[in-house]
Amino acid sequence: MVPASRIRTCNNAPIRIDGEFVLYWMIAFRRLSSNFSLQRAVELAVELQKPLVIFEPLRVGYQWASDRIHRFVIDGMAENASRVAALKNAGVVYYPYVEPRADTGKGLLAALASRACVVVTDDFPSFFLPRMVEAAASRLPVRLEAVDSNGLLPLRATDRVFTTAFSFRAFLQKQLPPHLIEFPQPDPLKGLKLPSLNAMPSDITKRWPIAAPNLLSGDAAMLASLPIDHSVGVAETRGGTTAACEKLSRFLERSLPHYAAGANDPDADNRSGLSPYLHFGHISPHELFHELMTREEWSPASLGKKTGGKREGWWGVSPGAEAWLDEFVTWRELGYNMSSHRDDYDQFESLPDWAQATLAKHESDPREHVYSLDEFATAATHDELWNAAQTQLVREGRIHNYLRMLWGKKILEWSETPREALTTMIELNNRYALDGRNPNSYSGILWTLGRYDRPWGPERPIFGTVRFMSSDSTRKKLRVNQYLRTFGR
Repeated sequence: MVPASRIRTCNNAPIRIDGEFVLYWMIAFRRLSSNFSLQRAVELAVELQKPLVIFEPLRVGYQWASDRIHRFVIDGMAENASRVAALKNAGVVYYPYVEPRADTGKGLLAALASRACVVVTDDFPSFFLPRMVEAAASRLPVRLEAVDSNGLLPLRATDRVFTTAFSFRAFLQKQLPPHLIEFPQPDPLKGLKLPSLNAMPSDITKRWPIAAPNLLSGDAAMLASLPIDHSVGVAETRGGTTAACEKLSRFLERSLPHYAAGANDPDADNRSGLSPYLHFGHISPHELFHELMTREEWSPASLGKKTGGKREGWWGVSPGAEAWLDEFVTWRELGYNMSSHRDDYDQFESLPDWAQATLAKHESDPREHVYSLDEFATAATHDELWNAAQTQLVREGRIHNYLRMLWGKKILEWSETPREALTTMIELNNRYALDGRNPNSYSGILWTLGRYDRPWGPERPIFGTVRFMSSDSTRKKLRVNQYLRTFGR
């Protein structure tokens, strides 16, 4: 059973036992494996003995919609369609809908819900999704449940915002172990036999046609016909659960053994590359954890007993695995903690008081260089290393993690105000990055302004006591020759 701590009832409407099917409205965890939301929908379908409809929509009117983001999401939709089509006598229908024009999808959810017994959706605490679910809950005639499949720790296992990684890590070391045995089913659809629903009602699919096979299979002309930003091109990284699993396997086999020593080396590039797949829900954090810990021959008995928030020694695994787990669990879920408890998680006001005060104190300090949004976007600064990081973002939809920190610090230094710097970082990251618009990417951006950090001396112009980084010191610390050859002008 899905743990009760992961299920949130969003309205007071009833479950209608005379409905035609159970509806899973898939909006964040876009996968058919290790998915608590899908598992909950299956549980309800089995209990009510009704068919299951998996409805996965993709709007065109959301902010930063582009060829890059659409193609990545549609890759996953194509894989979901193929997997459901292969099921025999399961009583499951997959309904992928890609909006051809802005707002043409309006009314579709309501039309499906009017025939449903109950609607299950994904409880994702970022971007426009929380507002969309809240609005739907007030209008739907049946119960709407939102299910949390975001991380190893349920969002509602905390009742406060943690201000440092150290304090959150200490909390995890005490509270996470019981949740490490509450895993979603690897394949909730396996062996499923529900009453048959041969096809979606024709009055619905006539008004809102199912996504064309050509679009799902990668037809560039069909993608080009959609009213989205075509200046942000498709990245080489492709979406879908299969691609995510392949990337995970390569990382565990090739990079993990060297991760502790080379995680910050751009020339080595030992990063996992999994954050886009986690953001769009093409792979489950539980699945990543399971694959890693199986490789490490780990069990909960390996956990350290007394670590008091220290980074090393708690998991009881190899140094590479220990280092990656701190990023994957502590730092990633720290961002989800913030966004699930504060509506202003992406605003300047969410910074700690000391950071707001010191940045305000130095807001009018003279800047040697000030660049416009367009100059930042086109990597037209005086700094070769920063330009290379921005070029990687535009070209590949990602920036190496350490250089992403430098990227943000320099935007602060070269913007007229800290608030303008934050606006620029969010715009560039969300426009180009495949893992943008995510709680973890917002926490990374705001870290450059002082979130999860402490005051640092000496007090400097522009930065005040916010941690300072320079391109010169980064060049001395890291090997970047190959990186500059790849992404330099």
